[in-house]
Amino acid sequence: MSTSKDILDLNLLKRVILFAKPYKSRFIFAAIFAITLSFLGPIRPYLISHAVDNYILVPKPELLLNMMIILFVLLILEGCMQFFYMYLSTWIGQNVIKDIREVIFKHILNLKKRYFDNTPIGTLVTRSISDIETISDIFSQGLLVIIAEFLRLIIVVLVMFYTDWRLTLITLLTIPFLLIATAWFKKNIKISFENVRDEVARLNTFVQEHIVGMKIVQIFNREDAEYNKFYEINKAHQNAHIKSIFYYAVFFPIVEILSASAIALIVWYGGTLISYGENVTIGELTAFILLIHMMFRPIRQLADRFNILQMGIVGSQRVFNVIDNVSELEFNSGDQKILKSPKISFNNVHFEYKKNELVLKGLSFDIDQGETLAVVGRTGAGKTSMINIINRFYDIKSGVVKINDKNIYDIDLNNLRENISLINQDVFLFSESIFNNVGLYDHNITKQMIIDGAKEIGLHEFINSLPSAYEYVIGERGVNLSVGQRQLIAFLRVYVRNSKILILDEATSSIDSKTEQLLQNALRRISTNRTTIIIAHRLSTILHADKIIFLSDGKIVESGTHTELIAQKGMYYKMYSSQTA
Repeated sequence: MSTSKDILDLNLLKRVILFAKPYKSRFIFAAIFAITLSFLGPIRPYLISHAVDNYILVPKPELLLNMMIILFVLLILEGCMQFFYMYLSTWIGQNVIKDIREVIFKHILNLKKRYFDNTPIGTLVTRSISDIETISDIFSQGLLVIIAEFLRLIIVVLVMFYTDWRLTLITLLTIPFLLIATAWFKKNIKISFENVRDEVARLNTFVQEHIVGMKIVQIFNREDAEYNKFYEINKAHQNAHIKSIFYYAVFFPIVEILSASAIALIVWYGGTLISYGENVTIGELTAFILLIHMMFRPIRQLADRFNILQMGIVGSQRVFNVIDNVSELEFNSGDQKILKSPKISFNNVHFEYKKNELVLKGLSFDIDQGETLAVVGRTGAGKTSMINIINRFYDIKSGVVKINDKNIYDIDLNNLRENISLINQDVFLFSESIFNNVGLYDHNITKQMIIDGAKEIGLHEFINSLPSAYEYVIGERGVNLSVGQRQLIAFLRVYVRNSKILILDEATSSIDSKTEQLLQNALRRISTNRTTIIIAHRLSTILHADKIIFLSDGKIVESGTHTELIAQKGMYYKMYSSQTA
């Protein structure tokens, strides 16, 4: 009886197989080798039966030697076929998962930031690595093996009927019990595999998050508490694996018992027929014992490989769930471009991360071409949300955001982001050289441009003092550098690009006075002829901004220059006074 879940699995299998289409010729050859193996195996018992009856019971040493040579050649041929089949099927599997990894990573690169807010990093790592690995087994250990073993089973049964139909029927008495055991195994092991993949993702997520956040764990003395949480998650992971092992531990002994029972029945019944002079030879009885082993081997293999196939399907379902997530996909809604130093306008913009929980409430302001706008306010006022909207990391609920009188959703997304340079306080650096961290593999940015830029903003001397200078490999997330040094490298990233909009989100916080001076000098250089937005808690860094807006609870409550806002003696005045007191 087919269930909707079975149909879904079949559809997933078809979808995975489509990834093997570029390797169709190798797939066909692998299938030919697998099918040939199915035919070669059952020949051996027939040859052995012939040798026992004609060359052993009636001694014919020379003919027996010839038969042994034939069997040896047959085994060599099987070994060669096995090699080519295994190599080709594994080669196909590895190429398929390479292709799927490229598809899923390209898809992840185009997902909206909201998706990453709601999806743990460890889950995505699991989907991109270990879940995809299980798909390889569909080709190397699953699909072709199932086809070959099923064909072998049919051939073995046909050979058994050809040899003696009575012995065959006796052997088949054990099959109903085997079918019941297989159905039980198939049902439970699939559920077990799904639980295992869930626990793997959960464990990966926990470990990844806590390695990244180890400083927080240690500074708050949470080592014991976090270890206890890890112990529970790790225990659940262990239990999921043990449960799957339990089903294997029950099923395979059942198969062995049924196989031994079939052999015992054949020896008893066949021996009885021989003793009564029925038309059964010792060679045929010997062949039947070998054929029973060959019959139960495909059954064991089919059960095991089917579950490898199920494991691959479970993994593929999780992978395709990510690939099929188009609701969070970045879309390029427009084809217009930013051609000059831009004017930015917000008109009655409302924005929310969660439904009915507004973060920005009717935000309206203008930034003229080449102006510097400073945005200040308490934590949670909506400053960073405003930046996320300009970059189109998130979509607004209502209102209009324009650049040069063009709705940002009418502007080509790649062109929009090419024209925006963003510097965060928590600068992200890759574990690569300074050259690669600044250039980000942009072929339009040469090493000489990076060196010249570093000289312009006063960073060249510092970089040259590092081992290997510009080839110095920064540790993960830039741990080998100070906060200020990381920010200077981020400034260099911006300087070598011809972006028309510059956004500094908290970029001048948490630095020493010397580095702050370097940053202020660099800022003056990189903000020239650029429309600039600065978000900062240190108000001393924005005294010369053309315009300052003060956000509170998602609304603009004050607006003007530094001098004007000080004269108003409002919220900005109080914040500035508290910092300069």
